[in-house]
Amino acid sequence: MALGILHHLVSWLLYPVLGALAVCLLAVLWETGAALGEKFGALQRLQGRGVEGFERYALGRLERVDLLARCGPILGLMGTLIPLGPGLSALGSGDIDILATAMTVAFDTTVLGLLIGLVGYGLGRVRRRWYETCLQQLEQGRRYG
Repeated sequence: MALGILHHLVSWLLYPVLGALAVCLLAVLWETGAALGEKFGALQRLQGRGVEGFERYALGRLERVDLLARCGPILGLMGTLIPLGPGLSALGSGDIDILATAMTVAFDTTVLGLLIGLVGYGLGRVRRRWYETCLQQLEQGRRYG
């Protein structure tokens, strides 16, 4: 009885996990576009906010990409494991079509989660370098200006 309830609870998580992966994919695409905008001119304009304003901006952007770098692989793993239960049950009963669908979902969510994590991690590393350079320039301008 308890195992049946647990199985149903876990299977209900598949669609929210897929939705969260879709939202994360959109967010990582948005952040990639924002990073390209920063690279090609927006960072210079943002430095006009001063050190405190720029630090707040930078922390917000870094928190978002760090969250994507961590959540993408976690959601991908959840999207991998959730359909494998019904897929393996289908294998036991000889229903290869259900197993094939479950394996497709499992592999697709793994790849998507890892892609989100990889891009989020890369954006975080690049942005940290850019932001540190900008903050150093702002600090030097404050000292000598």
